[in-house]
Amino acid sequence: MTQTLTARLRPALSLEGALRSGAALVVIYAGLLVAFTIASPVFLTGDNLLNITASVATLGIVAAVQTAVIISGGFDLSVGSTAAFTSVVVAELLSAGAGAPLAIAGALVVGAVVGLGNALVITKLNVNPLIATLGMMSIVRGAGLVWTDALTVVYPADQLAYLGRARIGGVQVSIVFMLLAFVAVWAVLRYTVFGRFVFAVGGNPKAAFLAGVRVDRVRSIVYVASGLAAGLAGLVIASQLIAGSPQAAQGLELSAVTAAVLGGASLSGGQGRVWMTLVGALIMGTLTNGLVLMDISSFWQMAVLGVVLILAVALDQLRTRARH
Repeated sequence: MTQTLTARLRPALSLEGALRSGAALVVIYAGLLVAFTIASPVFLTGDNLLNITASVATLGIVAAVQTAVIISGGFDLSVGSTAAFTSVVVAELLSAGAGAPLAIAGALVVGAVVGLGNALVITKLNVNPLIATLGMMSIVRGAGLVWTDALTVVYPADQLAYLGRARIGGVQVSIVFMLLAFVAVWAVLRYTVFGRFVFAVGGNPKAAFLAGVRVDRVRSIVYVASGLAAGLAGLVIASQLIAGSPQAAQGLELSAVTAAVLGGASLSGGQGRVWMTLVGALIMGTLTNGLVLMDISSFWQMAVLGVVLILAVALDQLRTRARH
């Protein structure tokens, strides 16, 4: 019986099993927590943990949908620029007295339009998703800088406080939005026909097309959803800053991709686990916070995050080899 139990546990305890189950990622995160707790006496305090969750909220909202984009075989590198631009839209509308409902609607519409633009360029012009969204990233970021002359737009502080600064039972509302985003993406991918289509399109688009799946429609919906997520992230950013900044969310797109790939989303498409992306986002947020507490230069922080991105891609390659 002992031998039988050992035989059953061996795959889970192997490198292959750890990579597939996500156990390796959880161990890495636990090690990160221990390391920063030892390095900084204020790391494991209540206030700092709230700071980490607040910073992870924006990343998590975007990374949840980015996971679906990567599963479908694509990328969306425009999310950071879109979030910054929508924060400016929100601030401009609130400054003009438009009111919170119109500002929220405006941000979501702008995000959806950017996502639709990405979808049309990718599906109708057959432009590679990496190039298409990279171009959109520059377009949207540039538009925000031109509109504001690269200045921050401040709005009345009593507006939109509930989105990024309010708390429910001690939990920030932005965290609730993030968790809802993960639940929504997880439910769609796991329990709906559309979710199965997303995996099919990412795994083998030609086979999916021959099976009757409308590949372009699936991809378009995923990119519009990514734009909406970026719009929601922009709302949260505007609420946290009490302003809109065209230079906000720098590097958000790469952090979202890194979180998704760390969580198991395959760069070749067709593979991914939404909840492990949340662990990936927590790793990114915790790493940034810990480096700040250790007084590490922001330049070195950029280098470290770049190393993490490379390691995430290497981890994806290890998982691919393990599957084969």
